Amino acid sequence: MKNSIKIERAIKGLTQAKLAALIGVSRQTINAMELNKYVPSTVLALKLSDVFEKPVNELFELEDDD
Repeated sequence: MKNSIKIERAIKGLTQAKLAALIGVSRQTINAMELNKYVPSTVLALKLSDVFEKPVNELFELEDDD
């Protein structure tokens, strides 16, 4: 699953640590998501959607092998 978290985070001027604090996870979790090594839960995806004020399907995109 691809995502645009890194891009959206940059647009908002958030560090990984600040974004992590806003949604209640570690900075390492944000890093893993940005590297496509971690797929967030539905709850976490919805929290990200709230922070970035975008629908979940604009933040995350299924790939052919998903």
